[in-house]
Order: sequence, then C-alpha cells, then structure tokens
Amino acid sequence: MSNKKRKRRPADQYQLPPKVEHARQAAARMATFQPRLPIPRLRVIWGCTGLGALCVGMALFFWLPSRSLVEDLRSSGVTAAATVIDVDTKPKYVKIRISQGPKAGTAVKLSEIAGMLPDARAGDSMLVTYDPKDPSRSLARSWVMAPPVNLPAYGSSAFAVFFLLGAAAVSFRRRRILRTWPPNASLADSTQPVKPGSKSVRLTKP
Repeated sequence: MSNKKRKRRPADQYQLPPKVEHARQAAARMATFQPRLPIPRLRVIWGCTGLGALCVGMALFFWLPSRSLVEDLRSSGVTAAATVIDVDTKPKYVKIRISQGPKAGTAVKLSEIAGMLPDARAGDSMLVTYDPKDPSRSLARSWVMAPPVNLPAYGSSAFAVFFLLGAAAVSFRRRRILRTWPPNASLADSTQPVKPGSKSVRLTKP
C-alpha cells in the first residue's frame, strides 16, 4: 500500500486547542489586570461633614455673642469707672461695682468673651463700658476698644475648614474611582475565540 500523504490544513483555518486558548485568555487578562483602588466609604464622608458642621456651630457660638456685645457697647454703651469687689475662679467671674454715672453703686459681673475675663484682683480700679438698659452686659473698656484674640472661635473655624475640605477631597476621590473602574482596557478581545486568519496571534503548527 502506498503511503497516503496527509492533507495539511490551511493556515487561515487553524484554531488553537481549547486548553491553549484558555491559557492565552488568562494570560491576556493578567497582563491587563489593574488592582482596584480602595473606595472611601460613605460613612467617612458623612463623618467628616458632621464634624465640620459641628465645628462651624462651635465657631459661631464663640464668635457671634461676643462680637454682638462689643458692637452694641461701642455704639450705645456708657463708660464709667468701677472697682473690682470680688474675683473667683471656681466658677470664674469678675464682679465690679460701678462708681460713676446714673448706675453708680450697681454691682454686676463682667461679661465674658469666649469664656475669657480680664486679669483683675479685688480692689483694682478699671474703666468699664456697660449697656445702660442692662448693666450686666458690661466689658472692660480696653476690651471694647480692642477685643482679645478669640482663640476658641479661630480654632473651631480651622477645624471646620479641615474637616469640610477633607470631606470634599474624599468625596471627589470616591467619585473618580467609581467613574474610572473598570479601567478602559479592552478585555473583550481576550475572551473572544480566535478568528481564522487573525494576525493578533502567531499561528504555529503542532
């Protein structure tokens, strides 16, 4: 019997064996794989926003009452001499007696600015500016002209800016990750069967 020559399969009709094709697809997926960045959680964003709002409230609490008092005393306050009659640090207060004007003899406690009071001792004399309708709304004259630095208000404002900017940054990062994932890598081609005659894969004969 004469040996029959095997007919060679045309190159454009050659297909990879299933195992080889699966291995090629897996290698393609691994080559284009990009690990997903951790997505910031919503509770982190809401937590930073809540802390920022709390700090804003604290800043307003420390700033607005004292600022309003200073402005009122500058516009309609009465300045008079007074004598410190009592000082206590537990709880902290400075008690004075007005010695001039229509409210002479009235004893009141000086108002605070963000929890601060002037440094005074019993028997000291000072100029005070008070509200003629309500002498309890009074401040040392020097504080009316140049209020002390409101450290609690500035500190709360700084923390508010920090937390609110942090919430905005984390929110922006979350949106960017969600928009760009999965990455714009064409993985579909690696999962499709190889078409006859495709030039993307080098064909070899067994």
